[in-house]
Amino acid sequence: MFRSGWILVLCLVALGGASSNAAQAEERNCSVSPPYHPPTAVDTTERLRQLRDGMKRLNIGAYIIPGTDAHLSEYISQRDARLTFISGFTGSSGTAVVTQNKAALFTDSRYWIQAERQMYCIWDLEKEVTVQSISKWLITEVPEGHQVGFDPFLFSIQTFNAYQSYLAPANLSLKSIPNNMVDEIWKDRPALSQETLTRLPDRIIGRTWQMKVDDIRRQMNDNAYKPTAVLLSALDETAWLFNLRGNDIPYNPFFFSYTLLSLNETWLFVHTSRLTDDLRSYLTTSCTPSQCVKIFGYDTVRSKLQEYVSRADVRVWVGTEYTNQALFELITPQEKLLTTDYSPVLTSKAVKDQTEERVLREAHVRDAVAVIQLMVWLEKRVPGGTETEITAANFVDHCRSKQKDNKGPSFGTISAGGPNAALAHYSPSNETARKLTVDEMYLVDSGGQYLDGTTDITRTVHWGKPTAFQKEAYTRVLIGNIELSRVIFPAGKKGVNMEILARRALWEVGLDYGHGTGHGVGNYFAVHEWPVGFQSNNIPFQAGMFTSIEPGYYKANEFGIRIEDIAVTVPAETKYGSDHFLTFDIVSLVPYDRNLIDMSLLSPEQLNWLNSHYEKIRRLMGPELERQGLKEEHDWMMKHTEPFSNAGSSAAASTVTLTLMVLPTFLTQQFL
Repeated sequence: MFRSGWILVLCLVALGGASSNAAQAEERNCSVSPPYHPPTAVDTTERLRQLRDGMKRLNIGAYIIPGTDAHLSEYISQRDARLTFISGFTGSSGTAVVTQNKAALFTDSRYWIQAERQMYCIWDLEKEVTVQSISKWLITEVPEGHQVGFDPFLFSIQTFNAYQSYLAPANLSLKSIPNNMVDEIWKDRPALSQETLTRLPDRIIGRTWQMKVDDIRRQMNDNAYKPTAVLLSALDETAWLFNLRGNDIPYNPFFFSYTLLSLNETWLFVHTSRLTDDLRSYLTTSCTPSQCVKIFGYDTVRSKLQEYVSRADVRVWVGTEYTNQALFELITPQEKLLTTDYSPVLTSKAVKDQTEERVLREAHVRDAVAVIQLMVWLEKRVPGGTETEITAANFVDHCRSKQKDNKGPSFGTISAGGPNAALAHYSPSNETARKLTVDEMYLVDSGGQYLDGTTDITRTVHWGKPTAFQKEAYTRVLIGNIELSRVIFPAGKKGVNMEILARRALWEVGLDYGHGTGHGVGNYFAVHEWPVGFQSNNIPFQAGMFTSIEPGYYKANEFGIRIEDIAVTVPAETKYGSDHFLTFDIVSLVPYDRNLIDMSLLSPEQLNWLNSHYEKIRRLMGPELERQGLKEEHDWMMKHTEPFSNAGSSAAASTVTLTLMVLPTFLTQQFL
């Protein structure tokens, strides 16, 4: 699942899309008197009044309400859905700004229709969501000399600096208000989960938390700037460090927490009532004094950080990508601060150890069973006209739930038939779900959470007779997947310099896709594990990193194609035996749709790669399907992994492939 696209899954457009119910499909009409509001719109007039009363007491001219949480998470819990509470808008990308006489929601084109259906006319819809566009609006609406309030826990360091750079020249200043003003009027705010935290079983752990602490301290000691502590703010940082999991965030096994790890102390900030006696013992016994964890209340993080920073000769290492302004602003003077884009925990977590790699591969075998079950089920039932996008999504979730160690889906399944698949961010709802037919392409992007791993896979299929263009587009997407999967590259090179390989076959005929090509994936963690991937701000690849590879193509109002596999970086076998080169090993084990492959476009090298990959699918999936007694699924897998013949491959494609083989060297020389 591509990183930019999955965010929509958190808050589905449950009230958006083309509805068969006319009342539900209508948008608000603010030009009539009185304004028309559809049944799906939420009246937040009283909430705005209460918020504005609070703004008057604090003497601020505007208040900014982002759609994030204190850990800058992609998914957020219901108790952090402040943007929804104040505006009625449930989309996951947006920012609200309230003054004494105006309220505006800023969001992008994915959510414009949704916003028109969910907000009363007391809200203006602004069709951009950049800091620059919001700042321009504030400069227009707020008189000079006034203050703009914000919750520093919900601002990243970069966001704060960007607002300040735009507003200061207009004589507007930002006012940090740590007690969130929306929370103060949200009387029925969802409560914090009372579920206790859990520790990972020893059978899937290669490094104890004490070993991880020692490694991070070693990196601190090796750092030339000599930090004395590292501050961990992203939820997956603390969860990884202590091998703990929780249930505070949808689809993600995280829990609200911070950690301050110094050279001789370990401070964990967490809701202490959720730690069992066993977990307290796990963290505080059988450890040296410098390792034993000191447990503090989650809400004490600011005061304890201030206490630490007040000491002499300390320097706190901060990863700026996931540290909020509320904590960052406490680390003064400058001499007590060390910043990098990512903390040493995030970069360490990106490289799986041998145990993590092994169990994550095993999770993908079991996950492939569930997806193959879905493919077999759909192949039998779609011709009968009884299945929809929703029933297909429910079925694959059901199949995963039967697999060993499954803990639920890793995101809301993207199940899209025909023109719905052309919407790269689509997820089915009762209002939008299509019936699946043999005359349309079908795209399913789904994943599971398992105790030993997180999975994510996308397959596109057609059960009838695809058009020549559909076959060509699919095959060119497949070529992109293969060419990136089989590239050999020097260790330490960035994915952004190889990403063109996934697009080249599409570009040469004037096609493209508008989302990223891949993202990291974790071991029972987030389905998008930063900072691995193919974007410019991802870290260089090393052996042991897992990433998705997912090119696509989307024909508006007709169909969509995406082929997504998870791969791990492994040492490459080269002619001269260098041990400094890597390649990708695909761990997703579901065959591609033969019905959509145009063999004439594939080179002999690409066909050889396919045949080798299909041999691996047979070797790994055959015994597992037999072990689970799934004879029909086993037969289907064997049929769909029969070897391809080189007879139909194109000589012209070989020339393209030769170009692609040379291209990585050129790109790495040019861009690094």
